[in-house]
Amino acid sequence: MTSSSLDELPSAAETLTSQIPSDTAPIDPIPSSNDAEAVGEKRKRDDDEKTTNLESSTPSPWFKTSLCSYFRRQGSCSHGAACKYAHGENELRQKPDNTWDPTSERGKKAKMMSENAVKEEEEVGDVMFTEEMMDDNDGGGDGGVHDLSLSKCLVHLPTKWQSDDLKTFLREQGVEYKFAKKRRGMMVGFLTFENAEQLKNGVEILEGKNVNNKSLKMADVLPRTFDKNGAKNPAAKLKSAREAVTPLADLSYADQLEQKKASIAQMLKKLTRNARKACPNGKSLPEWVLQSREIGGLSCKLEGIIESPLVNGYRNKCEFSTGYSVEGKLTVGFMLGNFSAGVTAVEEAVNCPNISKLACRYASIFQSFLEKSRLPVWNRFKSCGFWRQLTVREGSKPGVVSSDEDADSRIAEVMLMVQVCTTDTDEAEVATEFEEMAKAFAEGARASSPPLPLTVLVVQDHVGISNVAPPDCPLRLLPIPVSDNGTTHQDQSTNVLTEARIHDHINNLRFSISPTAFFQISKSLIQVNTCAAEKLYSLAGDWADLGPDTLLFDVCCGTGTIGLTLAHRVGMVIGIEMNASAVSDAERNAKINGISNCKFICSKACAEDVMSSLLTEYLDVSETEEAKPPSDDLDKQNSSAEEISNSEVENNEQKDSSSSEPERSAKPQFKNVVAIVDPPRPGLHPDVIKALRTHPRLKTLVYISCNPETLVANAIELCTPSFEKTGQENKGYRRQSRMGTAALARHRAKKMPASEPFKPVKAMAVDLFPHTDHCEMVMLLNR
Repeated sequence: MTSSSLDELPSAAETLTSQIPSDTAPIDPIPSSNDAEAVGEKRKRDDDEKTTNLESSTPSPWFKTSLCSYFRRQGSCSHGAACKYAHGENELRQKPDNTWDPTSERGKKAKMMSENAVKEEEEVGDVMFTEEMMDDNDGGGDGGVHDLSLSKCLVHLPTKWQSDDLKTFLREQGVEYKFAKKRRGMMVGFLTFENAEQLKNGVEILEGKNVNNKSLKMADVLPRTFDKNGAKNPAAKLKSAREAVTPLADLSYADQLEQKKASIAQMLKKLTRNARKACPNGKSLPEWVLQSREIGGLSCKLEGIIESPLVNGYRNKCEFSTGYSVEGKLTVGFMLGNFSAGVTAVEEAVNCPNISKLACRYASIFQSFLEKSRLPVWNRFKSCGFWRQLTVREGSKPGVVSSDEDADSRIAEVMLMVQVCTTDTDEAEVATEFEEMAKAFAEGARASSPPLPLTVLVVQDHVGISNVAPPDCPLRLLPIPVSDNGTTHQDQSTNVLTEARIHDHINNLRFSISPTAFFQISKSLIQVNTCAAEKLYSLAGDWADLGPDTLLFDVCCGTGTIGLTLAHRVGMVIGIEMNASAVSDAERNAKINGISNCKFICSKACAEDVMSSLLTEYLDVSETEEAKPPSDDLDKQNSSAEEISNSEVENNEQKDSSSSEPERSAKPQFKNVVAIVDPPRPGLHPDVIKALRTHPRLKTLVYISCNPETLVANAIELCTPSFEKTGQENKGYRRQSRMGTAALARHRAKKMPASEPFKPVKAMAVDLFPHTDHCEMVMLLNR
């Protein structure tokens, strides 16, 4: 639609006069003598206003500054061209206050830019910089004593840059400086200037400079907490591990629950707002969006929040980093910030209420050992060193319910995993260190009161920059010294690693946990809060409306915790997982607990193909044919699958025609299809979302999310109406670096094949992480 010139638009006065016949004149009543003066003045004012309106040909300054809601939803408007609202983006004008309609594309873009600017300001305020980065350990000759009054931190630099890249950038911008340093993986660079004039010019040039769609910020360098002589600096800012790891620890638990419940409510409102934007033009909004006004803008009713049975010491898995504290002391504990923000200080976890006393004790034992070790701890600035990280994994006793005071009484087994980097080390020296470390752990566990359980000790060799290791990193099982009338060692053979396991219990089921399972990226392990996870899985089963005729899909099943705990309530459980090691553990767990109605599939292929073949295999054939997916692609996939199946049947009939019919009749058939998804923090893969959305036999979906932001994004694709033009992808589209997850989901929703959308029914918050700002969210979707 082409925009009309404002000069061609008729004014209101012209429209009014054109509707009055020229040969007809209004007849005024004869006023009384008392009202003559008042009527005369009123008539004079009316005449002046009419003359002004007739002389003016410019419409109201608010004319066409807002989009017409009727035209956007219905595709037409009864007012036609005379409508004072804009019919589309081309007719839209800027408001007198130089802003755009917030529902328009330009308004959304302006809002996003404003929010990003505010977010960047908050990031700068939250970053904790350190002067230690200014030390010159590279031998470049630029080091020495730095004047902090002439030093600055340059924030929002590309993380791939190094010092040479930063210096090249400064030369290109014409910035004079004395010292510049930048580490790969950090968003912060450090600058020192010769004098105040250089500092002033550098700030003027670099402040707000756009690099890779990010605005650079200049921030002050925080002084050292302790100087090189060990004297405390009172001007330095201190941050404790308690503040970094458990930011809500100083609030009462009731206040924590209210705060988390309010946060989940905001996520539900965000889903409603984004669903409105994602709905196609010309289609009515979904009923659940219209009804959201009755419940305060929520996409569905928030049932409440389930509190954790254990508030303190609930974590069964803790990862302790090695490094140095703000005092320069070798420490095993938690980092006080992100490395990308320039923070490497580590503090002991003695005041973190979510950590068990047992885990803290093992961290203390490891720290005492490192103080005597001949090998160095990992240096994050230089990416070198040997000792990197300690992971403590606890296994609970079956049926033991403990309180916060005796939380450690539930622990029956413990697995310790030490991450190292053996690059450029001597094998004999490393072997000696490992032997001494195992001895230190064993003696420390026995010396504690009561003695600490120690079941498995494993070493992982990782050479990457980050402590996040890939699943295929080499593992080495260490024998644990035991005292029995002298010191002996466990036998160590090549296949011991496969048998080195601990066990955890949830809902009266026993789960085997292997060392390799710790390094899987997916959520393949039991939740870190076992007691709260039992409530979470029970809630998911209650909402799913399970029964003997139910086929339950456990998507992103991991080691099968959800499917196995609900197997006794359904006819069949099918777990789908991409990680082969997790599937192996799931099958092992099913065998341990004697569960036979579970099938676990490892597949990295298209989720649509997998679910299509499984639905064809386990659902009633007649009902499956009546409810074929509307997508043309799925029709082709199903037809090809049928051809393969038919060819196999023909071959089997040729071999043994009498055995085919009994096998088909013995195959279980189910009428109800339910899916429970528990994806990792990034959410569901687009192919999985498409598979769930396009299978009409799937009527009920329970979404368990550890990141409500990604749940909102996935729900946009699952719950908004399909566009009329399906299967037409915008090949020229490229995701913007600043595009949020919700905006990207709205874009993907436009390409969703024609299918019936889900609708949010109810949601529940589940507190699996007391004292932190994280909260689990469960949402029931059906159609």
